[in-house]
Amino acid sequence: MIEKINLPKGLRHIAIIMDGNGRWARQRTKNRIFGHHQGSKTVRTIAEVCAQMHLDVLSLFAFSTENWLRPKAEVDALMKLFKDFLKKETDTVLKNNMRFRITGQIHRLPKDVQKLANELTDKSSSNTGMILNLAVSYGGRLEITEAVKTICRQVVDGKISLDKITENTISDNLWTSDIPDPDLLIRTSGEFRISNFMIWQTAYSEIYITDVLWPDFDQHELAKALESFSKRKRRFGKVDE
Repeated sequence: MIEKINLPKGLRHIAIIMDGNGRWARQRTKNRIFGHHQGSKTVRTIAEVCAQMHLDVLSLFAFSTENWLRPKAEVDALMKLFKDFLKKETDTVLKNNMRFRITGQIHRLPKDVQKLANELTDKSSSNTGMILNLAVSYGGRLEITEAVKTICRQVVDGKISLDKITENTISDNLWTSDIPDPDLLIRTSGEFRISNFMIWQTAYSEIYITDVLWPDFDQHELAKALESFSKRKRRFGKVDE
């Protein structure tokens, strides 16, 4: 049963780097895929909790552009797991009034995975609740590079002048231009890096690191992260009055 968690003031968007599936599996003398399967169950739990506390956006770093370099057997297994997730969790998304979306290079995914992802995006588009944003084949540097290319084309075409380019111009051309920047970035498994995830958007995000591995990250661990966030003073470079 999911216990009610209060949403801290000012928290609209949580981004999570889901790390530790492989280590969780090794601790149990299982292969990495076993850990990824367990991690997908955690996705469902955390998504439901966040939806029920009326969070605006939950972004989950599911598969990076660098992950394509992993052994083919693991990549294939992850794509199958993603396919199964899209099938099994359609009801979860719709029941919880979530809006599903993917941020990243969806064109690099297998055709059947693309089809299921697009179908779930369409089915949930009229919902009014939390955006469940999965970052798949995503890389922060690639995203910024693509934004720069788009802006350069606009300059060449005379749609914008160089002196009119601002930080907002870049933000407006990122893949996440239609959602707010993360207020809280959570990383599981104790690693102190952002691993090329939303490197522009997290400029002023509060960061919470936990040693808990992703498959063990439950609603109680989420509550700890929210409690930590509620005690932070977000000055955005300014000082207290």
